[in-house]
Amino acid sequence: MHPLVRVGAEWTWRLLVIFAGIITFCYMVARLDIVIIPLGLALLASAMLVPIVDWMQRRGVPRAAGVVIAIIASIGVVAGIMTFVVEQFIEGLPALGDQFTTSIKSVQEWMADGPLHISQDQIDQASENLVKVIQDNQAAVTSGALTTATVIGEIFTGAALTLFILIFFLYGGDQIWEFVTRLAPTAARRRIRLAGSQGFGSLVGYVRATVAVAAADAIGIGAGLAILGVPLALPLASLVFIGAFIPIIGAFLTGFVAVFIALVTKGLLTALITLGIVVAVMQLEGHVLQPLLLGRAVRLHPLAVVLAITVGILLAGIVGGLLAVPIVAVLNTAIRSLLAEDPDEVYEQLEENDPSKPLFPATADSPHARNRELDPGSLKKPDDD
Repeated sequence: MHPLVRVGAEWTWRLLVIFAGIITFCYMVARLDIVIIPLGLALLASAMLVPIVDWMQRRGVPRAAGVVIAIIASIGVVAGIMTFVVEQFIEGLPALGDQFTTSIKSVQEWMADGPLHISQDQIDQASENLVKVIQDNQAAVTSGALTTATVIGEIFTGAALTLFILIFFLYGGDQIWEFVTRLAPTAARRRIRLAGSQGFGSLVGYVRATVAVAAADAIGIGAGLAILGVPLALPLASLVFIGAFIPIIGAFLTGFVAVFIALVTKGLLTALITLGIVVAVMQLEGHVLQPLLLGRAVRLHPLAVVLAITVGILLAGIVGGLLAVPIVAVLNTAIRSLLAEDPDEVYEQLEENDPSKPLFPATADSPHARNRELDPGSLKKPDDD
């Protein structure tokens, strides 16, 4: 057999095995999404709340009390903001509906009297066809409405599971991580623990940077909408803030919602100005904020970010797109640490962005905390425990 054929066959079957492993993993993720998604959300929330809990513990607050205070306060803040935004949306919706109706009539008049010279009969026929399409698909709409209760039940179940996992992550996550790493070979246990700590450090940096970038996007676009007098400026700014948690494309897509609202309520000129504001904010995010904050925290190529978001959305929808980049960021740092000759070099690079938190909170006398104080040479020694 020719050597090229033999080498090609060896590469082929190995690549097929790897591909089969990836497909199996994706299948398991899709089947266990009811567990994996709350687990990922809890890990993301823990990255945001761990510094707060640690700060309260350093001030003498018992850790259990700090966990309760941090969770209740965060839920209260989110609930208060959502309540305020919903109230603003409800108050502005009637005026938005009237303006939308006026805009539709203006568009119809322009289509009839403008350069297109479309007759009123053609416009009425198009409206009737749209109504007919809705009526023909009424069964599908009704069946979708019947599944709403199931979807709501799954959301509440996932939220309860996320909260339950988050409590244990914040309170005793260091013991959980140390127990999980006991499955690794003894000689590699310390290196794996350090890689996990550094990976979670990147996650902490990612969350902090993303919140700062999302706030800047929301303030910039929301202020522009308020100055232009576009209705629902505050709810639209909140939508931009939420969308910005999906890097690169999130704030861009939600910004176009603001452009559409400006178009149907204030006209073409206001919509063009709104589009300019969105583009300007996106340029500020892409060339200043992300390289300064998110780039240091994640250190990922934009192509990797876009591909990760695409795969995440395909596997788990919007939640998958939200979790894709944090997961890739953690894996990127952890793998770099595992492959580095001196893992402390990776650790020192990340320390510039203050990712010096352990994978989970560790007390001063815990084994995980002592592992971080070891000299680089001790990482090569077998773990005794």
